[in-house]
Amino acid sequence: MPLRKTIDTSLQIAHGLAAAHDKGIVHRDLKPENLFVTKDGRVKILDFGLAKLTHQEEGSQATNLPTATAGTEPGVVLGTLGYMAPEQVRGKPADARSDIFSFGAILYEMLSGKRAFHGDSAADTMSAILKEDPPDLSITNQAVSPGLERIVRHCLEKNPEQRFHSAHDVAFALETLTGTSSVSAASFAPSPVEARRRKLVPASLAAGVLALLALTFWSGRRSAAGAAAGSDGARPVHHRLTFQRGNVLFARFTSDAQTVVYGASWGDRPAEIFLTRVGSPETRPLGIPNASLLSVSASGELAVLLKKSNLYGTVGSGTLARVPLAGGTPRQILEDVFAADWSADGNSLAVIRKKEGKAVLEYPIGRQLASSNGLSSLRVSPDGKRVAVSDSDGTTGWIDVYDSAGKQTRIAKDFVFIDTLAWNPSGTEIWLDGIRAAEGTGIWAVDFAGHVRCVAPTTDLEVLHDIARNGDVLVERELSTNEIRFATLNDRQDRDLSWLEKSAIATLSADGRTILFSEAGEGGGPNGSVYLRATDGTPAVRLGDGRALDLSPDGRWALTIQPSASGPRLMLLPTAAGEPKPVPVEGLSVVAASFLPPDGTTLALAAMEPGHGFRLYALALAGGKPKVFTPDGLTNGAAISPDGNSIAANDAGGRATVYTVKGGEPKVLPGLEPDDVPIQWSSDGATLFVARFGELPMKLWRYPLASGKKELWKEILPSDRTGLIRIDAVAVARDGKSFAYSYNRVTASDLFRVTGWR
Repeated sequence: MPLRKTIDTSLQIAHGLAAAHDKGIVHRDLKPENLFVTKDGRVKILDFGLAKLTHQEEGSQATNLPTATAGTEPGVVLGTLGYMAPEQVRGKPADARSDIFSFGAILYEMLSGKRAFHGDSAADTMSAILKEDPPDLSITNQAVSPGLERIVRHCLEKNPEQRFHSAHDVAFALETLTGTSSVSAASFAPSPVEARRRKLVPASLAAGVLALLALTFWSGRRSAAGAAAGSDGARPVHHRLTFQRGNVLFARFTSDAQTVVYGASWGDRPAEIFLTRVGSPETRPLGIPNASLLSVSASGELAVLLKKSNLYGTVGSGTLARVPLAGGTPRQILEDVFAADWSADGNSLAVIRKKEGKAVLEYPIGRQLASSNGLSSLRVSPDGKRVAVSDSDGTTGWIDVYDSAGKQTRIAKDFVFIDTLAWNPSGTEIWLDGIRAAEGTGIWAVDFAGHVRCVAPTTDLEVLHDIARNGDVLVERELSTNEIRFATLNDRQDRDLSWLEKSAIATLSADGRTILFSEAGEGGGPNGSVYLRATDGTPAVRLGDGRALDLSPDGRWALTIQPSASGPRLMLLPTAAGEPKPVPVEGLSVVAASFLPPDGTTLALAAMEPGHGFRLYALALAGGKPKVFTPDGLTNGAAISPDGNSIAANDAGGRATVYTVKGGEPKVLPGLEPDDVPIQWSSDGATLFVARFGELPMKLWRYPLASGKKELWKEILPSDRTGLIRIDAVAVARDGKSFAYSYNRVTASDLFRVTGWR
C-alpha cells in the first residue's frame, strides 16, 4: 500500500481498537479479512467475536486457519495463524496487547507487501511467531522511516510487557511520528474562552463569556507537536511519564529535575496528587485527596488547591493550602484561589484569586498588582523578583510582567489565546503555549523586548507545564471530545445526542424537540459546522459552516457566526428550503447573538467596540445600527424574557441583573450569589433557571422572580466521569420539562518530559 494510505488506515485501526479496549472488548482475531474500507475511506473493524471452528487441509492456506468458538481460557488456541500473538499460539489468555501484536503484523504487511510471519505449514508459522523476527522493513520498502519501523517492532515484541501498553499509545506514536494533523485552529480562531480547556478562572470571570451563546466551540487538533529541531539541530525526544486513563491537571518538576509531582483525576476518581520519577513507569499517590497541585517550592513544599467543586477538572476555585512533599495534613492559607506559584526562596506565594467579583493578582499575598476579568496563568521568575501573568480582553491575549516595585511591562501582545506559562531557567524568556494570530498554535518563547520565536509548532492540545533547571520541559499531550446529553424530567438516564467528535450544544427549542449544535475538530471541518437534530435521536442534519448560536422562534432560521477574511460575521442559515442570509454588523466585534422573542425580527448581540468592554446591543434584522442597552463589563448570562423586553445577565461584579432592551434602570436580582448565571426564562415569565458553571455536579436552580428565593431543580453529572473536565453549556426548554448540556472529556492525557527544545 502507498505509505500515506498505510498511515491513514493504521491510525484509524488504532483508534478503533482503542475505543474497543476502553470498553473492555478484546478482538482476538484481528486480520486483514476483518478490516473493511468504505467508499469514503473510513476503516471499519468487523467480526468482534470468534467464528465457528472449521478444519482446513494442509497446504498453502495453512497460515489462514480459521478461528475457534471457545473463550480465552488457557490451553485453547484462538485467532488466525499468521496474525496471532505468541501468547495466543501458546494457548494463554489474550488481552489488549494481543490485538496490538496482530495490528503490528497487519501494519508490517501493509508496508512491505509480505506477511510478517509465514511458513509452509501451520507448525512453521507458529514457530516463526514464537521465535523469529520478520525481515527489516527497509529491505522491502525504502520509504519506511526508522521511526515507523520502530513502531512496528514495538508492536511485534514477543513479550507482551515490552509492547505498547495500549492502542492509544500506538495511535499517539503514529501521529507524532508522521505529523498527521487536522486544520489549524488559526483558520477560525475561537475566542479565548472557547479555545482551550485549561482556563484557570471560572466562566463567570472570563470576559465575554456570555450565555446568549453560552457554548464552547473546540478547535480539533491532533498531535503533530515536537517535530521541530532544537537550535543545535538535534531532534527533541519525548519521554512518557504517565500511563493511566483520565485527566492530568497540573504538573511540576522538583528542584532535582528528576522527580515530577502532578495532580490527576484517573478513571472516574476525583483529583489527587501523585509523584513519579523520570525513567520509571511507576507512580504513587501522596495521600492528598480532592486536591490539585499548583506549585512546588525549591525546598520541596507543595502549594495545592483543595477543591470545593469540580473535583475532576482544572476549572474552578478552591482553598489554597501548603503541605510538605513528604506528606502530612495540608495547612489552609487562602480561599477562592485559582492559581499560585512559589517565590524562588519558597517563603512567599503569588496568587490569582477571586475578590469582589474580579480576578486579582497578588504577590506576595496581600499585595495587589493587578485586577482583571481575564487573568489566567501566572509564574514567578527564577530569581523571585518578577511575576508574569497572562491576561485577555476577550479577543486577544498578552503577558504582563510585574517587578518587585510593581512596575508593569506588557509583552506577547499578538496572541489570540495564551494558556500556560513557564520561565526559561535563564530568566530571559517566558515560554507559553497558545494561539498566535498569524501562525497558529505552538509552544512559544518571548523575551522582554517582545521578540517571539516558535519553540515547537503544535496542532494538538500540547500543554506546557514546567521547565526544569537543566532545560528539560514538562508537557502534556491530550485528546478530547465534546459530548451532548439530553433528558426530560421523566427520564431515568440522559440520552446521548453527540454527533461527531466535538459536539457543543447551542440551544434547545422551546418545545424541547430540537437541538442546534456546533461541530468542531476534523469532523466539523476548517470553519466548523452547524447541525440540527431532533431530540428523539434521529440523525442530525448539517445546515452549513460556522458556529451555532440560536434558533429563530419559528424554527426556520439558525443564527450562526462564520469566519471571513475581514473577521467573523453573522449569518442566517435556513433549517429547510431557502438561501443563507448575511447579517451586516459594522464597527462591532461580535462574539454571540440571539433572536429576541416573540417574532425574532430583532437580535441581541454580545459585542465590543473600541474603547468599551462587552455590552449587549439590539439590532433590527430589517436594517439600522445596533443600539446598546447595557453598561460595559458584562461577564456572563443572557436569559431572554418570553416577550423579548428583558435580558438577565451578570454584571461586571458577577451579580445577576435584569436589563430592559428599550432602556431603563437595571435591577439586581436579590437572593442570588455572584456567578449564579441566568440561562433561561420560563414560558410564563415568572421564573428564571440559574446555573453555576465550573462546578461538578452542576447545579440548576429555579428562581421565582416574585419570591427571590432560588430552589434546587436539577443536579447534572454524566454517569461516566472518566476524563471529565467540566460542563461547558446547558440549555433548558422554556416549559422546564427538558434540558440538554454539553461537556468536555479528555480521552487521552499523558505527561512527557521533552529534551532537546531550545
